[in-house]
Amino acid sequence: MISELGLPTIVKACVSCRSTRHRPTGKIRVNANHKLLDVWLLICCDLCGRTSKVPVHERINVRALDHERLVMFENNDPAIVRQLTMDATLAHRAAYRLDWAGTWQLDTDIPFYDLQRPDAAPLKVVVRFELPAPVRVEKLLTAGFGLSRAAVHGMVGSGRILLPLPLDAKAREDFTFLVVTAPPLSPERA
Repeated sequence: MISELGLPTIVKACVSCRSTRHRPTGKIRVNANHKLLDVWLLICCDLCGRTSKVPVHERINVRALDHERLVMFENNDPAIVRQLTMDATLAHRAAYRLDWAGTWQLDTDIPFYDLQRPDAAPLKVVVRFELPAPVRVEKLLTAGFGLSRAAVHGMVGSGRILLPLPLDAKAREDFTFLVVTAPPLSPERA
């Protein structure tokens, strides 16, 4: 399981200093102008402490927002702050990027399994994500099995590890793969 250690850092230039590192303050500002609302996620510069706003909704009609979501905004609900902080679409729209370094760790509960043993039973491995941190599949396999990159590439190349996505792909959602003792037979050898 990819478990959460913290929220990603928001990489955006600060208007007061030269820092580019921000973190969420845990607050959301809602401003009403008659029947129109503006909603901002408040972020804080790691270096100088200046608070900045990330626009979530601008000039949206009150009725266009789900009432429960509006209440969450007004109450600075931690779940909505977390959701907005990790929202890649919001990051793209507001012209900043997310730095996921140090936000996740790989927790394994695989019992001892000798990958080199020729008579080992096939192993179905489920990788679950607690947060949508983009992690290279190769990194997950090397960390999870304690193997070198060359060993992982060799096992994938020989068909011992059957993956639903390429080794260099960045996964951010749950997936399942198989570890088999012998590579599957090709159509020519079958």
